[in-house]
Amino acid sequence: MKNYLVVGAGFAGAVYAYELAQAGHRVTVIDRRDHIAGNCYDFVNEHGILIHQYGPHIFHTSNADVVNWLGQFTEWTPYQHKVKAKISPTELYPLPINRVASSVFSKEEILSIFFRRYTLKMWGLPIEKLNPSILQRVPIRDDDNELYFPNDEFQFMPKLGYTEIFKRILAHPHIKVITQQTFDKSMETSYDFVFNSMAIDEYYDYQFGELPYRSIKFETITLPEKSIYSTATTNFTTESGPTRVTEWKNFPNTSEQARAALKTTLTYEYPCDYKENAMERYYPVQDIDGANKAIYQKYKEIENPKVQFIGRCGTYQYLDMHQVISSSLHGVRRFLAQQAA
Repeated sequence: MKNYLVVGAGFAGAVYAYELAQAGHRVTVIDRRDHIAGNCYDFVNEHGILIHQYGPHIFHTSNADVVNWLGQFTEWTPYQHKVKAKISPTELYPLPINRVASSVFSKEEILSIFFRRYTLKMWGLPIEKLNPSILQRVPIRDDDNELYFPNDEFQFMPKLGYTEIFKRILAHPHIKVITQQTFDKSMETSYDFVFNSMAIDEYYDYQFGELPYRSIKFETITLPEKSIYSTATTNFTTESGPTRVTEWKNFPNTSEQARAALKTTLTYEYPCDYKENAMERYYPVQDIDGANKAIYQKYKEIENPKVQFIGRCGTYQYLDMHQVISSSLHGVRRFLAQQAA
């Protein structure tokens, strides 16, 4: 039995902690926030509406291994996500762009109206400066599909919310959780090994320069209305203001009583540089020339026999939830196999 430290109680940290504990080791999980679940943290507000504190998280994948692993800790509610793009007070179109918009706008108009302004707000860079893989996440379709993730085999929301998943994962008897605890390198001497999901450039004191991130400021309001929007997420294509709004009632797992009440809670998202938001890092900036990735590679190549970096900030990758879980499962199982060899 060894003693491991896991820094971060999001999905990367939780997967590593559980698999290490299942293998018979003692694990301490720390997080600088006052709660577990990382950016997936959700809760029922005073109006009985289940909301996600850090923006909407929709579980979607075609990876059965990820579904089976998470299925140990949750029941699922089927949910197929739809998004509308609001281009004027009365005009809304489905995203991804399908035949409805294609029949009205030219390709250049679609790029300008639906992508160029939104991308500039979201990333703080013109569309030409970004890695094309970002735009490929929302392709233009030639059919009438209205689903945001049309090709994913599994599309669910956890029946009791994401926070409950983390409570169950981290309830393992070999896992100790400490919130409101900031990592310090002096902690490393107390453990056999450290799995760290903090920003890798911060850990190494920015010796090769800072890795840029985009962040999000959230504005949550409750209105005396039963409902405002027809979909859970609505994007705004204006040059300024929020990028999108989430109406939480439109996701499943809010009670029928709360859903019928004349109260609806909405969260607006305002992207910004992470330095403008208390260093809260959400999205690594994928520049087209790869300069940021090159800086990350320098950090990655530093030999550190005591620490493995994990998660979105530790590996400087733009990862969806299922990708974090999958890569973490592969990573921790590979580590355990190497230790057993």
